[in-house]
Amino acid sequence: MKARKTRILADMPARLLSRPRTWVAAGVTGMSLLGVVAATAVVPGSVQSNLLVERIVESLPPPAVTRATSTTTLPFVHYERIQAGDTLQALFNRLRIDDAEALAYLSGSDAGRKALRQLRAGRSVTALVSPDGRLLSFSLPVGNTGSQVVVERGDSGLSLRDADDADATQMVEMRSGTITHSLFGATDAAGLPDNVATQLATIFGTWIDFHSDLRKGDRFNVVYEAIYEDGNPVRAGRILAAEFINNGERHAVVLYRGPSGKEQYYSDDGQSLQEGFLRSPLEFSRVSSNFGRRLHPIHGSWRDHNGTDFSAPIGTPVMATSDATIEFIGTQRGFGNLIVLKHRNDITTHYAHLNGFAKGLAKGKAVSQGDLIGYVGCTGWCTGPHLHYEVRLKDVPADPMTVALPMADTFNDKQLAAFKHNTAHLRQRFALLNYELASAR
Repeated sequence: MKARKTRILADMPARLLSRPRTWVAAGVTGMSLLGVVAATAVVPGSVQSNLLVERIVESLPPPAVTRATSTTTLPFVHYERIQAGDTLQALFNRLRIDDAEALAYLSGSDAGRKALRQLRAGRSVTALVSPDGRLLSFSLPVGNTGSQVVVERGDSGLSLRDADDADATQMVEMRSGTITHSLFGATDAAGLPDNVATQLATIFGTWIDFHSDLRKGDRFNVVYEAIYEDGNPVRAGRILAAEFINNGERHAVVLYRGPSGKEQYYSDDGQSLQEGFLRSPLEFSRVSSNFGRRLHPIHGSWRDHNGTDFSAPIGTPVMATSDATIEFIGTQRGFGNLIVLKHRNDITTHYAHLNGFAKGLAKGKAVSQGDLIGYVGCTGWCTGPHLHYEVRLKDVPADPMTVALPMADTFNDKQLAAFKHNTAHLRQRFALLNYELASAR
């Protein structure tokens, strides 16, 4: 058995160079040799080969670097969506405004404070800001209205003015949703703005009691206006059409300018909702006492309860449930602060225990359905804040939750045909939304 020859790694380059190789092998060997030399150069105590290695160090000049300095004086335009709980300082921070003078100016003005009190999540603000962070222009929407407060910096300093949405772009948007627990939960899940959800409850309040009639699986389709500024959504407008399926029963309305020239909501068969009655004078609350016999909470005896009590915090807005004139406004015995509205067909509605009345109301003044008339309170004979609401037909009390209340007269045949023709494009949107919902299942 032959003994294996031991080779020293450092001697291998010389041995390789002493052997004849083809030009291809020499090329490969040359590449390998460089790697071996590089490897042996860093091994301590290695034996140097007979290769001559020359190290050349060349100093390269540093690259020409210039500091990029911004000399522009052009302002920056920033857009931001208002978030829940936002303050003016928080908005300034996100808009990159560093201007204590503008912050104090806007916070100290009456119009500015009013706008700040009415910040609404989802609306947009626009700012024109100089490179050093000084505010040049800032528009702040006032609540869910079309008004804005605009702060501008000119040659004479800061100034403030009111503006509107005249230059805004109006678009039509559609949403659909399904009830799982509550109306507002479903509208939030569908991405529907709060003021559109409130309109939805008001419109369908003629047919649906949202306190007790909602069922899991109920669904809705809504077509509404959306207001944009410079491509950014700033607020939602009116509902143009809506459909609500409650417990298998379909209700649908469209906004239409009738023969009187007034835009109103009409049902599919041409009946106006404007003269109908809302089942509840509050947007959302809890029924604490129903119509009928009950043990009086103060007198301790069984008596007729001629209305429905809605439990709600003091100051909750109270709406007129239908068009009417004010028959009585003032204080009346156990009712405390009371408003009585007189409607057509000898129908009256009574709103008792109010904390106060809306401004400008007086006996004989006309009010429209949905108008603010007062605020929930606890005046008169009352054990807690609530609204006592009555409906009387020819002065005979009726259950507000079940009584059949009149609707408006329908169109004549010619007007009904025109109504259906002119609103067909809105109803086609319902079909599109229902098709998309069915396709998603």
